Amino acid sequence: MKRKPIFDSMIFTGSHKSFIEEVFSLVRFKIPSYVCFANVHMIMEANEDKEFQDVVNNASLVAPDGKPLSVFLKLFYGITQERICGMDVMPELMREAEARSKSIYFYGTTPELLFAIATKAAKEFPNLKIAGYFSPPFRQLTTEEDDKIISEIKKAEPDLIFVSLGCPKQEKWMATHCSELNTCLLGLGQAFKVYAGEEKRLPVWMRNLSLEWMYRLYLEPNRLWKRYAYTNTSFLWLTGKEFVRHLISRKNSSLIKRKIAG
Repeated sequence: MKRKPIFDSMIFTGSHKSFIEEVFSLVRFKIPSYVCFANVHMIMEANEDKEFQDVVNNASLVAPDGKPLSVFLKLFYGITQERICGMDVMPELMREAEARSKSIYFYGTTPELLFAIATKAAKEFPNLKIAGYFSPPFRQLTTEEDDKIISEIKKAEPDLIFVSLGCPKQEKWMATHCSELNTCLLGLGQAFKVYAGEEKRLPVWMRNLSLEWMYRLYLEPNRLWKRYAYTNTSFLWLTGKEFVRHLISRKNSSLIKRKIAG
């Protein structure tokens, strides 16, 4: 699979099927790894924080989750890239894990939501091995607490760990603990709520118009309005600058070719 930069964050390109196969390839060869699902928010967080950008770029896979990323890849690289959306991938990974006799561990969010996810997964995928789940407190963990949690997860020996702590917290947590957990971690964030049925998805035509952020803003206006006002505007501004730079570069390249030909 190839990688292309979006403002210095390296995004993997490929089919939906190839992403799923790549995840299970990491599992099969027991490669300590973590997978990010990038949207505009993550790209802009990485653009502002080079340490976080390293976290993203060191991931084994970075899927183009947000529709604007697919548009960017088409505009600047001519790549027709489908969205690899965490909300779609999560149940598919569980289906494949069941078929391949691989176990899953759920980490993050609330105890109530984790119970709802585990209950639904047990019904939907009766042969799926659920190694366990844990909801950490919504605060900074002490070293002792963190060590204890990691120890418990290691005892469960999951093949995949689904993580939902929110961006960028979940990506940093995965990067920190990836090697010691010795498995494949996936930062699925909001996909937990959607799978549990706590949050509905928009119709496909609205998703294709990149309107999911508006729906989330409607659900959590107080928490998200500043984020979206800044990240969406910044992404559009930087994309515009990149487009102008791209046009100038193409024009200069064309002039050089003409001079050489003449």
